[in-house]
Amino acid sequence: MKILIIEDEARIARRIERMIRSIFGDEITSIEMCDALDKGQEIIAKNEIDLLFLDLNLNGQDGFEILESVVAEPFHTIIISAYKDKAITAFEYGVLDFVSKPFDEARLTKACQRISNKNATETGMKFLAIKKKGKRTLINISDIKYIKGAGIYTELFLKNGQKEIHNKTLENLSVLLPNSFERIHKSYLVEMTTATQIIVEPGSKYTLELEEGDRLPIGRTKYRTLQEKWFS
Repeated sequence: MKILIIEDEARIARRIERMIRSIFGDEITSIEMCDALDKGQEIIAKNEIDLLFLDLNLNGQDGFEILESVVAEPFHTIIISAYKDKAITAFEYGVLDFVSKPFDEARLTKACQRISNKNATETGMKFLAIKKKGKRTLINISDIKYIKGAGIYTELFLKNGQKEIHNKTLENLSVLLPNSFERIHKSYLVEMTTATQIIVEPGSKYTLELEEGDRLPIGRTKYRTLQEKWFS
């Protein structure tokens, strides 16, 4: 795991480093630290990272400048900031968690554990950002019917019939999206308010039908859970 910490107070940056080394242990392959927006943006541009810890006030500079620039990137972001009033906006940008200063290792551990927990964010995202012709475009979560995994990317299938590409993997998106999104198959996340019925086919094959007629495969291990949770 490659980690970047952007924090302008050296004491706090070192404290974060000690804590995350304790939390992740041997999973960590590298940790970089910087104290300014331009340095952080340069590191992100030149390196692949898996997890970003970001302060929102960097020597008077607004950390949202970085957050807005990386919202479409494949890695997760955890905000560590004293500006609690920024939490809702940060969640809308799809951060994994917002840890308020002052904090302890237990709180940071909880934030880090959300990497592997479905529906991690309590506030929930309002949009996903995609990169298109060098520009970022915001896609409203409510406009998404379902999401298909495509290797290191995902394909967003929208209610208007369009399809867009997102840089995050299906696994990374699954921990950020609202509870109405359900993993029905290793390759599909579905906004379940658009689902109408489960179709049982010969050979123990299961299909989910959506409002506009789309039909998606259901994994055999997912069928009973979907039936009980959404159609009982």
